[in-house]
Amino acid sequence: MSNWKTVNLCDICEINMGQSPKSEYYNTNCEGLPFLQGNRTFGAKYPTFDIYTNFSTKTAEVGDVIMSVRAPVGDVNITPIKMCLGRGICGLRHKDGEQEFLYYLMRYYSKDLIKRESGTVFGSINRNDIATLNVSIPPLIEQIEIGQILRVLDDRITINEKINHHLEQIAQAIFKSWFVDFEPWDGKQPVNWHVAILGDLVQIIDNRGKTPPFAPMPTDYPIIDVKALSGSQRVVDFKNCTKFVEAEIYHSWFRSGHPQSYDILLSTVGSLAEMKLFLGNRGCIAQNVVCFRSKMPLYLFQYLQYIKNDLVSYNIGSVQPSIKVTHITKHPILVPTDEILQQFNEAMQSITEEIYTNHCQSEHLATLRDTLLTRLMSGELSVSDIVGGK
Repeated sequence: MSNWKTVNLCDICEINMGQSPKSEYYNTNCEGLPFLQGNRTFGAKYPTFDIYTNFSTKTAEVGDVIMSVRAPVGDVNITPIKMCLGRGICGLRHKDGEQEFLYYLMRYYSKDLIKRESGTVFGSINRNDIATLNVSIPPLIEQIEIGQILRVLDDRITINEKINHHLEQIAQAIFKSWFVDFEPWDGKQPVNWHVAILGDLVQIIDNRGKTPPFAPMPTDYPIIDVKALSGSQRVVDFKNCTKFVEAEIYHSWFRSGHPQSYDILLSTVGSLAEMKLFLGNRGCIAQNVVCFRSKMPLYLFQYLQYIKNDLVSYNIGSVQPSIKVTHITKHPILVPTDEILQQFNEAMQSITEEIYTNHCQSEHLATLRDTLLTRLMSGELSVSDIVGGK
């Protein structure tokens, strides 16, 4: 790192603090510019947008690094389109145009920005906190190379996400065609199908009614909570698990055992009826997650996704949204013949396995990316080490 130098962040990039327009200009009809107030719709690298504004205050251009400056501080994305910056976001632009390097630089130094948080209720950082952040940077050519190396890994992850999103759409379309529109049967429900209640089709795996005590350090036994059930893909995203239990607790706490492959996990408090398939061999459920085990998991998973709004309507919470398992297990479920279930299961099995394979590959690539990010930005590893195959 002899040719690296330490500078203030403002020496290498322009800082554009956000400012929110009045709410009267907001809309969800894609009118005006997309607008972010905070990191709510940040993705792995690129955000999605569901709010727009007809009046813009501060804007970010295509490729600008955008960063959360209010609780939580330090989350980083790149905007794929021109957008309006709300007060919880700032835009960063590398003075030499190396946005990819700047993005990874900010990911590496986000922990230092978090240390600068102030505020008694909501942590935040201001322009001076950002501008005076000390960062170590290599010569420009090496900045370009670091950005390119790490981008290759993120691009592959993005491709996997797009493939999985497409596969999810296919699964939903097949389900709707067969079990809502009855297209293979000329639009009419077969007479030999019947209706059962959910409780007759599942075994409920409980967790003694409360979350087990957390381990002081991460272990091999993650606790799957509502956050781990968020997102669009069908399998549990273990990287969203932030709490763990120790081995002794894992093996003794749970009366009914642990989730098994193809169990359905569903949230009952907060973000209601978020659901995922459990694929893996280690994990335990938090207090506000219920585990359904069934002989027809892929059909039921698709069915429960389709009737999610019905499940949410069982909300009994006055302060915090919540649903009782005893209520949703009384919901009627259409059950086709075993032959049709087998045909549907084979189609869903193929889709699910491909999604899971892509997901596992992305997790591996993300781990590799984060390891390289730390080693490259700390100077422990040089670009020449990677290119030379060391």
